Order: sequence, then structure tokens, then C-alpha cells
Amino acid sequence: MSVSNAPIIGVVGAGTMGRGVAQLFAEGGHAVRLFDAVPGAAARGRQFVADLMQRAVDKGRHTKDQASAVLDRITLCDTLTDLTQCSVVIEAIVEDIAVKQQLFDALEAVVAADAILASNTSSLVVAQIAARCKHPQRIAGLHFFNPVPLMKVVEVIAAVRTSEATVARLRELVEGVGHRAVIAADQPGFLVNHAGRGLYTEGLRILEEQAASPADIDEVMREAAGFRMGPFELLDLAGLDVSGKVMASIYEQFQQEPRFRPSSLVPPRIAAGMYGRKSGEGWYAYGSDGKPIRPVSPVAAANLLPAGLKIWIDPQAEQRGSLAQLAASAGAEVIDARDRAQLFIIQPWGWDASSACIGLGLDARRCVAVDPLPGLKRRRTLMLTAVTDREARDAAAMLLRHDGAKLTVINDSPGFIVQRVLATIVNIAADIAQRGIASVTDIEDAVKLGLGYPHGPLSWGDRIGGTRVLAILRNMQAATGDPRYRPSPWLVRRVGLGVSLLTAEAARA
Repeated sequence: MSVSNAPIIGVVGAGTMGRGVAQLFAEGGHAVRLFDAVPGAAARGRQFVADLMQRAVDKGRHTKDQASAVLDRITLCDTLTDLTQCSVVIEAIVEDIAVKQQLFDALEAVVAADAILASNTSSLVVAQIAARCKHPQRIAGLHFFNPVPLMKVVEVIAAVRTSEATVARLRELVEGVGHRAVIAADQPGFLVNHAGRGLYTEGLRILEEQAASPADIDEVMREAAGFRMGPFELLDLAGLDVSGKVMASIYEQFQQEPRFRPSSLVPPRIAAGMYGRKSGEGWYAYGSDGKPIRPVSPVAAANLLPAGLKIWIDPQAEQRGSLAQLAASAGAEVIDARDRAQLFIIQPWGWDASSACIGLGLDARRCVAVDPLPGLKRRRTLMLTAVTDREARDAAAMLLRHDGAKLTVINDSPGFIVQRVLATIVNIAADIAQRGIASVTDIEDAVKLGLGYPHGPLSWGDRIGGTRVLAILRNMQAATGDPRYRPSPWLVRRVGLGVSLLTAEAARA
């Protein structure tokens, strides 16, 4: 798209999101009209962009002429009537439905009949924003992520009356400035926030069960599963006051769907003002430098196993061979006779250690479980039964740390940490596909770009194995009785057919 024929973009609201949107389109060659009802706000927004452009020049990412050209494309507006020539107007104002409706009423009176009006809302129903408009077919959501120029994904939200032509024009507009446009239905959380529920809600559920601490959960998700940040680090970064409202809102908007059930641990922290980084304390305490003060890990026990330790390893264990080699290198003896074993090691999928131990007829006092999903090369997770004795716990910990590997010890929990979080993420993505909220391709790209996950959720499901994901979910549901773990029909059908979760959608009637 050349500068000469690029549509003029109007931006209403010059705060964090609005100024980012203005910068994105100005850098993409568009003339931008920036308006804010608060006196001086638009000028401050433009100056913020000017400061960023100067830093880009200082770092060699832009020339002075390029930076000047970007700023020259951003024109400040005194009134909404200055947006008359805009082909697309994007609002980025307060998340208040009444205020947005009033703005769209006013915009319809000044823009051309074929101009598109888009809302950057992250939580409101786009159809409700458009409800009072004379031409709802040209109203859509255009949800950007902060920081706008760097977050390379934008959700194009098609409300029930939004025309296909409007969606197509917005997709072309977004992709013309180098961002990935993903199309999402006008449903709670749209696509990215909807798909991101699993990490938060399951992390909180693990904490509710006292299976592990926030620091342990975060550490396992980072080091064993490859996430950039764990759920509690992310909650502190976003602000628990904001995230708490989003969790409650999505739960209610989805008619109290159990998969999105909020945690009772959140309201007391919000009431105490423990929002996270911005308040200096959340799930972590923060120093004057703004960095989290992480709890000190207990001193590791010696790596010397009891002499003559005899270990029984479940023949069905995923890493039985590797565990046996580790035991031999540590001086332990792996035996087949259960009645002579001093330590039992199992690797269940979706079950808690106690239930798996009962099913195998083992002495739970001498039994521990090791998560097979991340493998043994990265951080290892050791799960205790409800009655594992100290000697068995210490012997297992010594064994699993014998070769210098990192270890996290958790209490009894169906699905460990990684299994249950990843299975929940895959299941929610499958249900998004089932409901037609977004395509498989858009789900994959939106999660990777918008949430920074190392893999898209459905390709992650393929990596784990759809059959195994389904087993984890069904076993967790059996162990807990909680409908939050019921598998999506979309997942069940594809596993039953033996096809990839990335298989293109079938034709519909």
C-alpha cells in the first residue's frame, strides 16, 4: 500500500493504546488524525511518539528524515468534526459502554457513509457498542495489544451485524502495516483473552489445592514448559485488579462455564490492594527497582542415596529406561519384586499420585510420582502421595538431583503442573474452534503472537499427542469430579478419528 492512496485513519483517545495505534499507522504510511476530549492529551500523545522516534534515531533504527515523516503524518484534532475525511476511525477510550455508545453516535454524524468505525475494546460486546448506530454493518472491534507497534497481532471482531466487507477492509488495513490480523467472533474475551484463560485459572486452581507455591508453579511453567512467564508473574504484571475483573467478567459472560471459574484467592488480595508490580506487592513482593523478590529455595539435600536402596519403577512409566539408568548411576538397584522395594516410582497421566498408587496396589508411604510430560532433561517435578514418608521423599529427591538437574517437589495433584495446564490450554482452544469463534490457523497465530506461548495450543496438543491430552483431561475429571476438565467434543472427535488437531476445518452444511 503506497502512502499516496493509504486511507486516512482517525484515532479517538490518545492514551497508551491510542498513541500506539497512531504511531503504528503513521509508521505504515497513513495520515493519522488524533483526537482526545481531554485538553492537551492529544499533544502529549504525539509528543510521546516523538520521544520514541528520537530513541529510534539514536539507536539507528530510523533516520531523522524517517522519524520526521512519521510525526508529520500525525495531525492533532480539536473536535470530532476534524475526522470527517477519515476512512477508518478507531476509538481507544475508557471501557465504558455508555461512553462508547455516545462517541459512536457522534462519529456517525461526522464521517462519510462508507467510513468504518472500530472499537479497541478488550472486554465489551461489540454488538452492544453498535446497537444504537444507524449503520451497524460498518461497526467492528479492532483489538490491539500493548505495546501496539511491537505486538504483531490485532483481533478483528465481527459483531452479529458487521458486514463481511468491513471485516475484509480491516484485515487488509492491519496487514498493510505489517501486523497479523486474526478474525474473531464477538464472544467474551474474543480470541486471545479467551485462549489465555487456561494458564491463569489452572495456575490458581493448583494453588487452591496447596499442591505448589506461586513461585514453584511459575518456575515449572518457565523451565519445564518453556513459557516466558508463569501465571502468577503474568498476573502481577497485568495487575490483579484488572485481571480479576476480566476473569470474573468472562466467567459470567460465558454463563458460568466451569472452565473459566475464577478463584476465591483473588478477591482478598484485590481488597488488600495487592495488585502486583504497580502496587509493590502481589503474588510476589517487589523491591525499589521494580523487580520481584523471589523466595529463597530451601538448601538442597545431599545427593548421596541410602546404601543398597532398592527401587521399583512402574513398567509402564514413560521414562522407565532413563529413570533406571539414573538410579544405577546413583548406586541404587532397580528391582522387579515389589515386596523388597524401598521406593516406588510411577509416572501417571492426569491422575494424582495417591489415586495412581491405589490403582497399582502400591504402598503409598513409599511411593512418589515423576511428571513424564516435560521429560527428564529440563526441570523435573516430583509429586508426593498424601502419605509419602520423609525417607521416601528424600531418597527420591536425591535420586532426581543426582545428575545436577533442577527439581521441584509438589504435593498430590491430578496432572502435576505442566500436564494439567497444557491440557487445559489445548482443551479451551479446541472449544474455541468448536464454537466457530476463530479458525484453527488464527487460534494458533493469535496465541503465539498475542500471548507469547512457545507453541500454538493445537500444535502443542499434537506434540503431546491428542490421545494423551484426552487421557489427561478424562483422568483429571475422574479424579476431581470437576466439569472444568470435561473434554471438548471437537477434541474427542479428532482424537477418535486419529487426525491432527491442526487439520483444516471440515466443510459445514
